[in-house]
Amino acid sequence: MEKPKILIIEDEEKIARVLELELTYEGYEIRKSFDGLEGFRLYQEQSWDVILLDVMLPGISGIELLRRIRSNDSRTPVILLTAKDSVEDKVSGLDFGANDYVTKPFQIEELLARIRACLRVKYPSSVVESNQNWLTVADLKLSEITHEVIRKENKIDLTPREFDLLAFLMKHPRQVLNREQLLNGVWGYDYFGDTNIVDVYIRYLRNKIDKPYHTSLIHTVRGVGYVIKDA
Repeated sequence: MEKPKILIIEDEEKIARVLELELTYEGYEIRKSFDGLEGFRLYQEQSWDVILLDVMLPGISGIELLRRIRSNDSRTPVILLTAKDSVEDKVSGLDFGANDYVTKPFQIEELLARIRACLRVKYPSSVVESNQNWLTVADLKLSEITHEVIRKENKIDLTPREFDLLAFLMKHPRQVLNREQLLNGVWGYDYFGDTNIVDVYIRYLRNKIDKPYHTSLIHTVRGVGYVIKDA
């Protein structure tokens, strides 16, 4: 599947860099610009799945850039990045056709959720589902694109760490993974905390993934580690 393309137009380089790293990790293809005029040029070069647009930009303002985009493009989702007290910017942005906004400083999980919502609106669910490359084990499926987890048609809410752990397990179905492998794969090689954190998060996952259902998918192999598989 082709990665969804996101254009970041944000003049604060640290914010733009953090967004680039986080969104790349989430599986998106990223371009970024620190200037309104350059951002408009990048917008014109190709089609984008989502645009993250700061309101205060050098060159031309985010609101003016949004107006130019909407003059001939009503489809591309635009999420405004606004200052905490800029009510007028939010109102102007929505009036000019912004799909949503987030207020700085924002939590990355909130922004990711808003991006996923925009993607669901832009693409019919049948198209999105057919292109998500779901990881599946029995009746459990997980999408790394939209961060959705579904079992028996029921959506399951996971924290980011729970999601990463489940995704790692599902990428190695029927493979017994020890704590060290799980720590390295999910927490990273530079994690120096208690290895029991793996057991804690396995318990969290079981409470959400297995406990409500008749069939358990996450199994303990005594003295070795954990494995995800159908019964």
